[in-house]
Amino acid sequence: MAARKAPERPNVSKEELLKYYREMLLIRRFEEKAGQLYGMGLIGGFCHLYIGQEAVVVGLEAATKEGDKRLTSYRDHGHMLACGMDPKGVMAELTGREGGYSKGKGGSMHMFSREKHFYGGHGIVGAQVPLGAGLAFSDWYKGNDNVTFTYFGDGAANQGQVYETYNMAELWNLPVIFVIENNQYAMGTSMKRATKSVTLYGRGEAYGIPGEQVDGMDVLAVKAAAEKAVAHCRAGKGPYILEMMTYRYRGHSMSDPAKYRTREEVEKIKTEKDCIEHVRDLLTQGGLASDEDLKAIDKEIKAIVNEAAEFSKESPEPALSELYTDIYA
Repeated sequence: MAARKAPERPNVSKEELLKYYREMLLIRRFEEKAGQLYGMGLIGGFCHLYIGQEAVVVGLEAATKEGDKRLTSYRDHGHMLACGMDPKGVMAELTGREGGYSKGKGGSMHMFSREKHFYGGHGIVGAQVPLGAGLAFSDWYKGNDNVTFTYFGDGAANQGQVYETYNMAELWNLPVIFVIENNQYAMGTSMKRATKSVTLYGRGEAYGIPGEQVDGMDVLAVKAAAEKAVAHCRAGKGPYILEMMTYRYRGHSMSDPAKYRTREEVEKIKTEKDCIEHVRDLLTQGGLASDEDLKAIDKEIKAIVNEAAEFSKESPEPALSELYTDIYA
């Protein structure tokens, strides 16, 4: 197997690189722990892990400001952590405990944080896309310069409501960034088998929406594209589409053995394109951090994740009376 190429030294500070390294590593270690808890029977229902895609959300969040909004599909734990939600509250929600963000009643796919402007993971494929345009409409109506990041996958990109939303968003000049997390597989269907389109962002041309395809395994490339898209929206120029070319290492969900792709394919991406290892190489080969420095960060992150897991186990299950709360607004 070919080794990763030594990266070129980017024009970015040590502090910034360490920040991205830490944030991506937190997501990965958290998801690994969630996978363990699922295997132990402590997480029920659906559980879709974000392992491999960490650079997308960390790079995009690096271009946000207070007041910007985000919502996504069911592969959502990484988005929660990247926008600053507490790992304890996220893990407690995964285990169905009252210390979770939705009091243990939402589970993996349905937790929210008004404080962090995170408007949920959503279980219905593509259903969050029009909701994202609605959030952007609210900001447009109020006359501020906030932006909404609306995430969906390559499978959802074939849903009709996505294109209805494109049309309305461009017609009304809404400040929404449509982020297509193209991890190459919609559940078990390769993108090559699902569409004849060369790109997915290019479908926006029919509606007059500009966009681009980005290396979603390179956090710095993601951040640069995000800054361009954000500037477009804040300037009142309407929506923008970012197609992030990424890859998930695990199956679609915890119940998926992922037999539709070869082990060699996955290992090749891990060896040559891993987003965390890329930043690690930039730090170590650039003389910005030693292996010992990065081991210390990993130890610190593992302690945070273990603390979240313990909190989730110790937090009580919701009382039966909770079945009747939060039903009506």
